[in-house]
Amino acid sequence: MNLADLQSAVGLRTPIRHQLFIGGRFLNAESGATLATLNPHDNSVIADVAMAGRADVDKAVTAARRALPAWRRLSGAERGRILMRLADLIEKNSEDLALLESLDTGHPLRDSRNLDVPRTASCFRYFGGMADKLHGDVVPVDAGFLNYVQREPLGVVGQIVPWNFPLMFTSWKMGPALAAGNCVVLKPSEITPLSALKIAELLSEAGLPDGVVNVLPGLGSEAGQAISEHPDISKVSFTGSTATGRRIVNASSGNLKKLQLELGGKGANIVFEDADLAAAVNGSAWAIFHNQGQACIAGSRLMLHERIADAFLDKFVSLARSIKLGNPLDASTEMGPLTSSLHRDRVLSYVDIARSEGGELVMGGHPPRAEELSRGCYVEPTVVRARSWRDRVAQEEVFGPFVTVLTFKDDAEALEIANGTDYALGSGLWTTNLRRAHQMAQALEAGMVWINSYKRVSPGSPFGGFGQSGYGRDMGFEAMREYTQVKSVWVNVDAQIPPWYPR
Repeated sequence: MNLADLQSAVGLRTPIRHQLFIGGRFLNAESGATLATLNPHDNSVIADVAMAGRADVDKAVTAARRALPAWRRLSGAERGRILMRLADLIEKNSEDLALLESLDTGHPLRDSRNLDVPRTASCFRYFGGMADKLHGDVVPVDAGFLNYVQREPLGVVGQIVPWNFPLMFTSWKMGPALAAGNCVVLKPSEITPLSALKIAELLSEAGLPDGVVNVLPGLGSEAGQAISEHPDISKVSFTGSTATGRRIVNASSGNLKKLQLELGGKGANIVFEDADLAAAVNGSAWAIFHNQGQACIAGSRLMLHERIADAFLDKFVSLARSIKLGNPLDASTEMGPLTSSLHRDRVLSYVDIARSEGGELVMGGHPPRAEELSRGCYVEPTVVRARSWRDRVAQEEVFGPFVTVLTFKDDAEALEIANGTDYALGSGLWTTNLRRAHQMAQALEAGMVWINSYKRVSPGSPFGGFGQSGYGRDMGFEAMREYTQVKSVWVNVDAQIPPWYPR
């Protein structure tokens, strides 16, 4: 099926963009290289997308540097108006964006429509409103002097977006960077590039000057490496695996560029004996099965108080069995495919790891048997009861619809297990005891803690972790600060300074 026929078949009203976006124009890669982006429902080809190399990164950085002086001089209010117009255009094109995201990633259409697209518009609108509110400080210093501190844009920033939430993460990265007056070279994942290219098109329509944003699909080993090493890029913001984050740290050392890394997670989702079980069961299923478990903040370690573990697990498994797997473009689908065959195979490999460690496979652990799903990247909801919290399945990020169940006897043991990994991104807990809730939130080693909920995000709330989960924050006022550098200015107003070397 050619591209025009595919667009018509899925109901897209606008063309699928599949070239690089540099200097305000869609272009082929300098090398002519392309890579097929696949529909994970059946592994059919959606489009052959241009793949950027080092020469394309150089071209994009040059375009961004050319655009930078005028963009940073533009008032925050005018930058904000462009981001606000973009948010309006995202809402106007919401159905096309939802279809494109579901087609390319496997997100169920109901998720793309009701979560991904609205959150993307909301994020750009939030930072549009923040653009004229990034202020400095006046510092009390010696008499006769005025000292003011101002925040300035870093310059050209590189942004590397993962494949699990490409549309939403594009807004998380671009929004604060543009609002603060930076120019952007963004690399979406080579396997899910289509929604970021659509955002580039809408940015032009919103009035963004040419060169301020450049979007370069490409391999991490080529385009990602070139962005991380580039001497004219002042910062790299990366979301992805901890292993890749370490490589970016090494690659960035040439010009000591600023880094912001949001890396892996192994979220502890703790259910205490006094929890509202119905709410905890449903919330725990959302924590791990939303987006097929492909989320760094997924509640992939389900920790149950031993007194309620069996009753909770019976209800949880019953709910998991009822989740409807299917074509993500079907509005009734509740769980779609994983985003690639390679990743599906990696997730399934952890079933054998669990068995080898003495774990119990409670349910799932294989692709669904339905014929209509046989060509896709599907994995059934999978529940494993681990022998020990030190097992690999309780320590390593699986990144799929795979939850490891653990039990604990008291608060102290729950805290030991929850904090017993190298990751420190997100954790959640379910309890009706207010004192326990706040005590645990303080003691949990995680950048985000949810009490009687899980995976809540907002443009105004900082998102990120520490430890092996990285450093720096997306979203919130913290994200605006991440895209600025601080300058202290001293003014001698009327201070009489005696000569240090009198003659």
